Amino acid sequence: MPPPFSFTILVLSFLSLLTATSTATIGVVYTPSNFPTPERVASTLTSLRIPSVHILHPTPAAIRAFAYSNISLILSVPNSLLPSFAANVSFASEWLFYHVLPFHPRAHISLISVGTDVVSSSSILAPTSDPSTFLLPAMRNLHLSLLDLGIKTISVSTSFSFINTVSQAFPPSSAEFHPAINPLLVKPILQFLAETNSSLLIDLYPYTVYKVQPAIPLGFALFREDPFNFRDDPITAARYRNLFDVMVDSVVTALAITGHENMKLILSQTGWPSSSSGENEEATPAYAQMYLKGLISHLKSGLGTPLKKDGVAEVYIYELFDGDDEEENNPMEMVNNSSASSSTSDRADDQHQRWGILYPNMTMKFNLDFSGSGKLSAMPAAWLVELALGIISHVAVYFLLL
Repeated sequence: MPPPFSFTILVLSFLSLLTATSTATIGVVYTPSNFPTPERVASTLTSLRIPSVHILHPTPAAIRAFAYSNISLILSVPNSLLPSFAANVSFASEWLFYHVLPFHPRAHISLISVGTDVVSSSSILAPTSDPSTFLLPAMRNLHLSLLDLGIKTISVSTSFSFINTVSQAFPPSSAEFHPAINPLLVKPILQFLAETNSSLLIDLYPYTVYKVQPAIPLGFALFREDPFNFRDDPITAARYRNLFDVMVDSVVTALAITGHENMKLILSQTGWPSSSSGENEEATPAYAQMYLKGLISHLKSGLGTPLKKDGVAEVYIYELFDGDDEEENNPMEMVNNSSASSSTSDRADDQHQRWGILYPNMTMKFNLDFSGSGKLSAMPAAWLVELALGIISHVAVYFLLL
């Protein structure tokens, strides 16, 4: 005797909850310093219900501060160490000995990024260096060191900047990785990430694309809702209502072209400056709040993007405090040195912007709510209980009729 139709519908409805879209985990980028102390930072982030932190230039003290917390960590190895990691696996093991082994698993380290936007940094900090000669070997050596230590729960990856890695933002369906770096660098690294079940890290700033492409409406970059604030992809007919989704889907298309359409995507940095030392009318607290609130609301909706319905896995807002990591990782400095923006004039004033979301006294600059990120977008709890009780009652009746 087959089960009644209503019972089958209830079961299928319950199973749909198990595959409900999960909202992205929303974290912050943090560069440790003596003030405020890492312990105070960890305590404040816990109270703000921030679930994940991307630590640039991590120190043992900073990692220790997050031990026994529910905050997940991404650690970024400083770019200057990568040639040593590539040359000798013992250097990678030594770094792990000081930064991971004493704290794992008490500190929840989910991933280690081998360098931060190494392609851009190489051209800025050491113009003669070729990242294809040391980046992937450094990643492999760190991965092997983790396995030698019996640690299999920490992934290894590296980050790329969108503007230096993806050929174009629009239309997303025509995007690909830059031919100059794809064969020698991006493609082999993607293969490594696939083999190790790791994620691709992308630094994605709608602000930088807006700055180098003035034809883009400001509201489109700031998640402003407007009936005419959209762009249609002429190939896929997908409708885009914000620049963030355009850029994400450009990465999705580039991944698909290389055969990695299912690779997990983490946005290791994104943000909007709230001030600038130069004449930059878009770097204001009002615009920064618009972007950040729009970003968080969009990610919490669980809607994803036109080409990636499950959305990105994790997003990290750059940065926690003003002045963090200014020299090596300034987003606009990367733009000014990017081959993708070589036709635009350098903006020296943009190199002294403020991106922080907290003041040093740990008060928020903006009214942001991080709670609820990384959760299933399912029906309310009361509905879930009612559905479960309905399934149980139908199951009981069905078996009584056998």
